[in-house]
Amino acid sequence: MGRRRLGRILASALTGGLLAAAALGAGALALRAQDTTFKVDVKLVRIIATVKNSAGQLVGNLGKSDFQIFDNGAPQELAVFEHHTDQPLSVVLMMDTSASTGIDLKYEVDSVNRFLAALFKEGNPQDALSLYTFNWETTLEVDFTRRLDRLDRALRAIRSGGGTSLYDALMYGADALDNREGRHVIVVVTDGGDTTSARTFDDALKRAQLADAVIYPILVVPITNDAGRNTGGEHALITLAQRTGGRVFEPTLGPALDEAFTQILQELRTQYLLGYYPKDVPPGKSTFHTLQVKVRPDLQVSARSGYYEDSEQGKGWRPVR
Repeated sequence: MGRRRLGRILASALTGGLLAAAALGAGALALRAQDTTFKVDVKLVRIIATVKNSAGQLVGNLGKSDFQIFDNGAPQELAVFEHHTDQPLSVVLMMDTSASTGIDLKYEVDSVNRFLAALFKEGNPQDALSLYTFNWETTLEVDFTRRLDRLDRALRAIRSGGGTSLYDALMYGADALDNREGRHVIVVVTDGGDTTSARTFDDALKRAQLADAVIYPILVVPITNDAGRNTGGEHALITLAQRTGGRVFEPTLGPALDEAFTQILQELRTQYLLGYYPKDVPPGKSTFHTLQVKVRPDLQVSARSGYYEDSEQGKGWRPVR
């Protein structure tokens, strides 16, 4: 499909008064005929976890009993455990094309192409990637595909200019992942923070958590002097990564950028899928549930910080056969 311009995010509401009235009437008749029963719909909560040792090396040989999960502080029983999960990957790749990135775009495109080739060479044949660019607006360049030729053509046609609407872009990326099966990943290649978004950091974080998306920002910083960097924007990216179970990479261009993509790919191939049905969870002050995943004291685990109870946690998941 061709390139699509995406406008500001609009909220819409649909009403169905007549249908609701009919449903209430039918419900009242049913209650006269039989006793009332109550059903609690408990959804599966999924967690993608990455585990490393003290040296920063990936650990991929843990078993189900090595993990503990706490929901609002309450221990939970694992119902789903997949080691080196083969759940298909849906990756949204977002390229910052604001004016400040112009000099580096060629090097970034070459590195991205190498990453794409490696991504599709191994793994699940259902893995797919969607390419977005963003400056003051967000553009869908290529919808989810495995065709390297289409992605390469779109990457080579990228031009820079304008401001940086990072948070708006993340909202669109999370929206695109909503109905995708399997694991959801957003990789953002940028050189700094947000300057022109209509939405906020909190909006972007909540939308990513609702979409069950892991964010991997690649912060391309050719300037090492803090005086020439957007350190506030960098800290925001670090927080987005930490709270969704990803991490920030801060390479310079060239081999270091290639290494950042390589490490992301290694993490995606060495992840654990954990799942549980919430039980005996104490109520919180909001619909947000705080999650904590624990392993042995000598290991470090990266996983999302929580979920919203009104989100569809089981959507896009299926057991691997």
